[in-house]
Amino acid sequence: MLSQEEVLGILKRVDAIKEGHFKFTSGLHGSIYIQCALLLKEPALSEKVCGAIAEHFRPEQPDLVVGPALGGIIVAYEVARQLGVPGLFTERENGKMTLRRMFQVQPGQKVLVVEDVITTGGSSQEVVELMEGCGAKVVGVGSIVDRSNGRARISVPYYSLLTLKIDNYDPADCPLCKQGIPLYRPGSRDSLAPPGL
Repeated sequence: MLSQEEVLGILKRVDAIKEGHFKFTSGLHGSIYIQCALLLKEPALSEKVCGAIAEHFRPEQPDLVVGPALGGIIVAYEVARQLGVPGLFTERENGKMTLRRMFQVQPGQKVLVVEDVITTGGSSQEVVELMEGCGAKVVGVGSIVDRSNGRARISVPYYSLLTLKIDNYDPADCPLCKQGIPLYRPGSRDSLAPPGL
């Protein structure tokens, strides 16, 4: 099992921890952005990090692993590969999390939901509710990084490899906005970022 220090060291080694003024997928702002894609582009590191999530949940014997697009796709694939089960991903359609591409979840299947970074837990919880709506039993949610400061509202057992205490701000109260620092949106939905991010 990887320690938190080891996971943090891996993220720093691939330069995945960025500083600036960012708008997250959740809509919140912050000065630190974790770009897990820089980790997940490295197959050996992905295998190592996702393997730690797989080992944590292996006793639950999930039948499927599901991650929200875009950040959860590679994590779901690699965790599923190591557990020897199918890996699916959900996508937003008209603002609602859904299964597309002929993916199916059967009633009674045990599902593990995984994500790269959790800021509020909103996307992961949407996937949990979608899976439960299909009649599946969600055995847990796993992530590489939890930056929710303990505020993630997830209705099933939650495990993260790394917990970081990083301030997130409501846009109306964001001190970075008040300082006039340019805002970047590096996430998968509405990307606008300076060179190098």
